[in-house]
Amino acid sequence: MRAASLRERLRWLILGVIAVVLLPLGVYSFRRTVHEVGELSDGRLAQSARTLQVLIENGGLSALQGGEAGRVVVVPIAAKSVQERVLHGETNESEVGFQVFDRHAQPLLVTANLSALPPPAADGGGFRDLQIGHYRWRVFTLPPNADGIVIRAAERYDSRSDITVALWLEHALPPLVALPVLALLVGWAVRRGLRPLDVLAERLTARQPGSHDTLEIAQAPRELEPVVTALNEQFARLEDALERERRFSADVAHELRTPLASTMINLENAEASRSTGEADVALAGARQSLAALARRVEQLLSLARLETSSRVGHRAEIDLVDVATTVIEELSTVIGDTDVELDVALPAERLPVSGYEVALAALLRNLLENALRHVPAGGRVQLSVGRERDQAVIDVIDNGEGIPPERRDAVFARFHREASSRGEGYGLGLSIVQRAAQLHDASIELLDSPFGQGLRVRVCMPLQDGAQAVVPDSV
Repeated sequence: MRAASLRERLRWLILGVIAVVLLPLGVYSFRRTVHEVGELSDGRLAQSARTLQVLIENGGLSALQGGEAGRVVVVPIAAKSVQERVLHGETNESEVGFQVFDRHAQPLLVTANLSALPPPAADGGGFRDLQIGHYRWRVFTLPPNADGIVIRAAERYDSRSDITVALWLEHALPPLVALPVLALLVGWAVRRGLRPLDVLAERLTARQPGSHDTLEIAQAPRELEPVVTALNEQFARLEDALERERRFSADVAHELRTPLASTMINLENAEASRSTGEADVALAGARQSLAALARRVEQLLSLARLETSSRVGHRAEIDLVDVATTVIEELSTVIGDTDVELDVALPAERLPVSGYEVALAALLRNLLENALRHVPAGGRVQLSVGRERDQAVIDVIDNGEGIPPERRDAVFARFHREASSRGEGYGLGLSIVQRAAQLHDASIELLDSPFGQGLRVRVCMPLQDGAQAVVPDSV
């Protein structure tokens, strides 16, 4: 079943609300008006009877009683001719009438339409309804006066029914006529009011994939502004994710081409070799190329994880000393295979920082690996972790060839390698360090080494609130 559109829902909801409000008001107004008309008609009926009583008491009684005994004066109901009806309208004389009785309940004066109505009972004063023939009458009877005269006035319910029908038409016909017109106007108003949604849909349809333009709607309603803002934020996040994917794909394609080609060449040489020694040398070269490939893939994945780590998890309290200890243990085999002296100075107490453990481990690991890679055999590398006021400070110092000050900014670019570097580096180490530092609001400085030559990399990051001062301890 197809869901109703927002316009249809709004249109029917508005019409429903109007109907719910107006219909009870119309019914209440109709009932109130009918009640008032009934009271007005009863008042008119009573007033007619009292007027007739006053006329009879002031001169009309002798004329009524002076006639022949038993003679009843009947007031005729004149019927208008067709011409008179056309000129003056229908007559309603037959719908009203009256009766006058003496003290003996003998009729003295009656209208022709009530001549067959029997005299009232002794306790028949006030208002009551009577059925006379095919018609129902509203009758008002005055109690006998001093002369015993009883007067009764009556009105047929037809006249009141005519008023009721007129009221029904007056109250019901305008809404019946107005509702279709109102439905059209409400539909137009809803379409007009929802026009910004149409504009938003048009802008989204016309938006090209990969577009960096923000979505803007001139004079957007306040209710639509959060939607536009959320869409722009989502577009920015999506574009950032796509850009990272494109960059990662390009990095992988660029960096994996050389080790793959080297592996293939070595394998082809092994297949073409005629001696076992040549084949072993070629296979060893292929093994080295595969190891380099694995190393390169690991670095690329580390960089990709760092670029997304701030989006996939919340910060936690990390002990920088524990992270440094873990990284040194992981690199112990690598350090043991190198002819490099490594000095480590870690504090005895915790250094809590707010951040991501994976990113901090990658930062320390790459700083140490880069230092080991740039130090010649018999060289020296020093790692120290400490506290300066409200900051945790990491220093990695080596006595290698160092980096000239004018080229220090360039080393943070991806795949940048200094000419003095050795080993299987690919220019991603400091790029990973920089990204990890950004995630922790840390600063990175490349300084001159206190060993006389080489490089000193200093990373400073805020300590977690409440961290206490610690005393360094050499390890």
